Amino acid sequence: MGFPVRWAVRTSTRTGRTADDELWRRVVSELADDLAVDALTRDRAGKPPYDEVARLKEAGLPGLLVPPGAGERGTDLRGACAVLGELAAADSSVAELLARHYALTWSGRLFGTPADAERFERRTAAGGHLLAGGVDLPETAAGPPLTLRTTGNGRMLSGCRTLEAGATVADCLVVDASPAPGGDPLVVLVDPAHPGVQVSPAPERLGQRLTGAGSVVFDSVPVTADDVVGAVPRDERALAPLTALTPLVLRLLLSHVALGTAEGALAEARDISRAARAADPREGGRLFDGVDGRPATDPYLLLAYGESATEAHAAASVVERATAALADGLAAGRELTADESADIAALVGAAEAVTARSAVHITTRVLGLFPGAGPAAADPGLDRFWRNARVLTARHSAAHSLRDIGDHYLNGSLPRLAGHR
Repeated sequence: MGFPVRWAVRTSTRTGRTADDELWRRVVSELADDLAVDALTRDRAGKPPYDEVARLKEAGLPGLLVPPGAGERGTDLRGACAVLGELAAADSSVAELLARHYALTWSGRLFGTPADAERFERRTAAGGHLLAGGVDLPETAAGPPLTLRTTGNGRMLSGCRTLEAGATVADCLVVDASPAPGGDPLVVLVDPAHPGVQVSPAPERLGQRLTGAGSVVFDSVPVTADDVVGAVPRDERALAPLTALTPLVLRLLLSHVALGTAEGALAEARDISRAARAADPREGGRLFDGVDGRPATDPYLLLAYGESATEAHAAASVVERATAALADGLAAGRELTADESADIAALVGAAEAVTARSAVHITTRVLGLFPGAGPAAADPGLDRFWRNARVLTARHSAAHSLRDIGDHYLNGSLPRLAGHR
């Protein structure tokens, strides 16, 4: 794509693991180039991402993110975030699909015992499964909870859940469900191929069209003891600081996706400008004013690119700081304190707010560089970056994040960003 890749496949000092940086850089770069070739065509077709998932699996990326202590091969959060940023520059839908999978791979560590985590990771990682779903912390659920009924034949899962990604293509679903008549919600693993699971693809969306979004109905689906990943304390005050990081993992990963989307839009606009000027050095106008291969000199064009590139670099710095903090927090495990969790939440909230603004701003500005673009065959398709950035950033209010950050900074309160209320 041409934009500097924020690659940082390093392991935390607390993990003691190593990763083959060069190998993964090569694999991810080749996959990103492959996705970029037909990204516009696939976006316009809007089909379920079966082919995209096959490409991810062929590259071995679903098994790349390995929690500390879970194995020797793979990388940590920093490396996974670098992967997502590069893929998002080519196809942000595929990057979001993988980001949500990565967040769920931590479910055993965040909600279960060491034995639960080992069983969960052995079952999912060994088969290269793609995960989809989501786990809500207390008072954060967006809709009616799933329920677990205890019958003479064991537990039965029922209810409906809307998923932003992976509903139509996942190998395993990870969801939380409330036991009846009471008790702490359980995190369970469900086979989407079970007859009691019905998936309906989401209708055509403005952006992020290839994430495999949809709704899933569970109709008395059996849940065995081996399917239980862990539990979510119903009382938020009982949440361990490590478990409180759960929503932050996904939000940080999606911040990398949003930033990668902006970087991809900027790089593609630059490449289009260069290619057009090379094809016809006499091309006039504010976009292509170079002559005989000399660089463009339109000051307003240079200003637009300079401001956008600087904004992307600034956002990357904020995101990298939050990534380092969250990686260290996850590596700390049960030793993480509530204050440390709150500090991490503030950093992730800041990264999310900054990248949301930058992604929309940069992709909007890029569209302004090509005012004549339309539905014609020559349309470069840069609108897909803007549409994807709008959908990615519209799911969380930056105002709420900034309010909580201010409360934490001024009053030392525990931000709701960390799962505290």
